[in-house]
Amino acid sequence: MASFFRPRRVGFTAATLTVALGGSYVLLRDPYVSSNDRNGGGTALQTVQRKITDPAAVIPSRALHESSLIAANSSNPLDILVVGGGATGCGVALDAVTRGLRVGLVERDDFSSGTSSRSTKLIHGGVRYLEKAVFNLDYGQLKLVFHALEERKQVIDNAPHLCHALPCMTPCFSWFEALYYWVGLKMYDLVAGKHLLHLSRYYSAQESTELFPTLARKGKDRSLKGTVVYYDGQMNDSRVNVGLACTAALAGASVLNHAEVISFIKEDGGERIIGARIRDNLSGTEFNSYAKVVVNAGGPFCDSVRKLADKDAKPMICPSSGVHIVLPDYYSPEGMGLIVPKTKDGRVVFMLPWLGRTVAGTTDSNTSITMLPEPHEDEIEFILDAICDYLNVQVRRTDVLSAWSGIRPLATDPRAKNTESISRDHVVCEDFPGLVTITGGKWTTYRGMAEDAVDAAIKSGKLNPTNGSLTSNIRLVGGDGWDPAYFTVLAQEYVRMKVSHTGKIVPGVMDTAAAKHLSHSYGTMAEKVAAIAQNENLGKRLAHGYPFLEAEVAYCARNEYCESATDFIARRSRLAFLDTDAAGRALPRVIQILAAEHHWDKERQKQELQSATKFLESFKSTKNAQFHDGKHT
Repeated sequence: MASFFRPRRVGFTAATLTVALGGSYVLLRDPYVSSNDRNGGGTALQTVQRKITDPAAVIPSRALHESSLIAANSSNPLDILVVGGGATGCGVALDAVTRGLRVGLVERDDFSSGTSSRSTKLIHGGVRYLEKAVFNLDYGQLKLVFHALEERKQVIDNAPHLCHALPCMTPCFSWFEALYYWVGLKMYDLVAGKHLLHLSRYYSAQESTELFPTLARKGKDRSLKGTVVYYDGQMNDSRVNVGLACTAALAGASVLNHAEVISFIKEDGGERIIGARIRDNLSGTEFNSYAKVVVNAGGPFCDSVRKLADKDAKPMICPSSGVHIVLPDYYSPEGMGLIVPKTKDGRVVFMLPWLGRTVAGTTDSNTSITMLPEPHEDEIEFILDAICDYLNVQVRRTDVLSAWSGIRPLATDPRAKNTESISRDHVVCEDFPGLVTITGGKWTTYRGMAEDAVDAAIKSGKLNPTNGSLTSNIRLVGGDGWDPAYFTVLAQEYVRMKVSHTGKIVPGVMDTAAAKHLSHSYGTMAEKVAAIAQNENLGKRLAHGYPFLEAEVAYCARNEYCESATDFIARRSRLAFLDTDAAGRALPRVIQILAAEHHWDKERQKQELQSATKFLESFKSTKNAQFHDGKHT
């Protein structure tokens, strides 16, 4: 069995970088990256970019993708069949198809329906890993930071409409803390090198409270001495994931959500996997699809995929639960996050502005693997307790608009005899012939993980790509040509035609909030959404106080493989994550529009309402929470 942890190739500002680690000096070099690697061979990259950015390009229908997968028979197989439509799986599909390989992808639920939509929304280099690297003289941890910082900048560059730099404030209640964090974060800046977003800096207590008005200056026998502010990235995670799937589809991959692998096909008289039996969970039909290599990118569920190959497969996932809560916008100012580096039990808690609200989290505890993980009330209380100590605003459980749990797939080497091999890095292994598994890692490094998985698949299947990996230079659909002022085009050139409660069609202004929302959610594709709002009378907001428009439901059904009401409220828009109750109120209208787009009958509409309502019940907002202790009331 070939199993290995893949060190990533990293580049620095200069040819070498000397880093002081506890008196020892480690010389770090980058002998691997060539201009050919970064330029992607020129011609191949230009061809791919033309496919993705062609204004006349129409995204292939779901039915067309399914037909393509069915057509992949034993005499004409795919090069790679990807199982799993999260960030890594869609990243693998995009990387492979842009290398000239024939690629298919299936996801049993929806793109980003699992861990990839339930992240902290940060694109981070891992400042905690840097601390461990310094104090433990751990070169492996240092390499993780170098790689993550390189990929952090890459993710932001490749999806500029969905990602941005975010300043994060670390409060210091002693001068030692101020010096410690200042030095540590300056080292973080140094390690970032040419991938630096912005320089970190120190702010006095007075300056800090001007920047972050709800930050407490005094409390529990301590006073704020100042803060250190550093920069990481922030993203709209599930929309980046959907963007990856749609970009792969435009590049030529066959991507199919709501399609489940139910068994593997093995070579006659051999053990090698040569395809999969797939069930379309929307129609119930089953079919075979053949491939030279299958890539297992199932995230927390990768062991269940491996067990389809061998029911006795040794588990390699150690699942960890990460809970987040969403609070009103007044908890944090727009454009400034708060990092509590060490809570009472040593965990890190974030409080970040996100899409007009405040996200706070996260926990890190053992959990079981389930399709709909739910946050426990004690985890929500832990987060409220942690931020309560740092704010001058009353922290109330009734302010929790939404709470969700995500399962992080920490990876172990399947051959290991103990749990000491649990890795914060990713693992690529082929413990069954023809089945390459990629798991572990984090959102920030999805692109590098995908590249490693495709490299392993090429080796396993003796595939013949036409070029090397191009994804370091490929902008996702909607990102090419976008700039932050793009929303002004929407505001000036479009109106929102709305159907009033009396049935009369009335014009409405494309206000700044709606225009910015469309621009940042869809990039240069936002004009297509605005055109639907204007020309098809779908310009009304779906929920009071939120910028989501009815036109988005129709657009996502036509262009983003939105096949269910839950797909829209959770992944295409983020309403379920921002405000569970508002999402519930928007459901009837979302279902009504999707029914018109997908020709649903009354029975299907009823099923959609039941399914989406059940989904929302797993998000522990104040309305459906069970709490009685009165701690935060």
